[in-house]
Amino acid sequence: MHPFALIKRFLPKTLFGRALMILVTPLVLLQIIATYIFIDRHWETITRRLTAAIAGEIGLVIDQLEREPGEQARRRVFDNANQYFQLRMTFTPNVSLPETQQEYTGILDRKLAIDMRERVGRPFLIDTTVFKERVIIDVQLPDGVLSVIVPGTRLFSSTTYIFIFWMIGTSLILLAIAIIFLRNQIRPIRRLAAAVDRFGKGQTQDEEFRVSGAAEVRLVGMAFNRMRERISRQIRQRTDMLSGVSHDLRTPLTRIRLQLEMLSDQTAVEELKGDLLEMENMIDGYLTFARGEGDEPPIVTNVSALIESTVAGWQRNGTRIDCHIESHLELPVRSDALRRCLDNLISNASRYAKHVWVSAGKRNDSIEITVDDDGPGIPEDKRQDVFRPFWRLDESRNPETGGTGLGLAIARDVARGHGGDIMLQQSPHGGLRARIYLPI
Repeated sequence: MHPFALIKRFLPKTLFGRALMILVTPLVLLQIIATYIFIDRHWETITRRLTAAIAGEIGLVIDQLEREPGEQARRRVFDNANQYFQLRMTFTPNVSLPETQQEYTGILDRKLAIDMRERVGRPFLIDTTVFKERVIIDVQLPDGVLSVIVPGTRLFSSTTYIFIFWMIGTSLILLAIAIIFLRNQIRPIRRLAAAVDRFGKGQTQDEEFRVSGAAEVRLVGMAFNRMRERISRQIRQRTDMLSGVSHDLRTPLTRIRLQLEMLSDQTAVEELKGDLLEMENMIDGYLTFARGEGDEPPIVTNVSALIESTVAGWQRNGTRIDCHIESHLELPVRSDALRRCLDNLISNASRYAKHVWVSAGKRNDSIEITVDDDGPGIPEDKRQDVFRPFWRLDESRNPETGGTGLGLAIARDVARGHGGDIMLQQSPHGGLRARIYLPI
């Protein structure tokens, strides 16, 4: 795997996580480098100085013992070493140290062994198993073994822990301050994301998005306000234009209908009335699609009751349709538009099938509505084409065999106006499944 792809894979997904990682990563690297330098240089230097002092004092004591032999002189030298150097010494005559080769792995062991070789120059053994409390050094003398107990405070420096605690403490303080500042910078972006989401779902906003945050975030916020104003203005202009077109078209149609009522040839009149009704239905379909959702505001609606009432209307008309709703569902929607969406899907299903099934339930963070039928279905390669306006599987464009070709286009437009979508799939009943999902 490419290194950059590997890095991208482990990057946090959120902007806050990535920004925090950008701050934390250099801080952690700095602490690691500082700790390495401290251990490699400072700690080693301090330890070397402490061990050098201990080895020098032991060498001084051995030199005095050789110059002033005797039990009384030895006792005086030991008392002085304990008083001035805090070294407790004992001498065991006529014994020898084992001839095993001792290995020194720790920093303290290695430094103390080096200094003992340089300053004392005699065989020795070092026990640092409890170095924080004491270190025991046995030195081979010509007539016995000198045991020296060095207190841990003489060889152990607490500056190491102080340094580590200081680094961790300051890092946590800096991290807390960074989190506070990052949250303040991320908050306007989250507010903008919520405003865009509400606008995408068609939820009304009485006032403009309040611009705040860094300069770049302010630019995005102002661009969003301008975009929302342009889109809202275009929607208002389109709605006003279509209202005028609808009025202008219906006026001559009404006059034609009145003139047809005055004709005497009933057969020709009925044919013309049928053509006129077909024309009115086509105009209504075109205007409905072009108008979209109009000015209907989204309100919190009992979606379960809306689905049940829509299905009940089709059942009264003789359509074989079953309804199953898993739970009580509420959502801010445009109820008339959503009802029109369901009507179009059920109409499309009932036109080609003998039985229709409608179900609804909550799925994760969305409401899902499915309309199944047992009809012939739609070929998989045509399932996206049927959402195109005026596109029909029946190329004859006979209204009796497929309508105007706007039903599914209007249904998808309504679903997307609520922030969701419609997908067509193979139904378990053998026909087509139309699946609507509306985000909560």
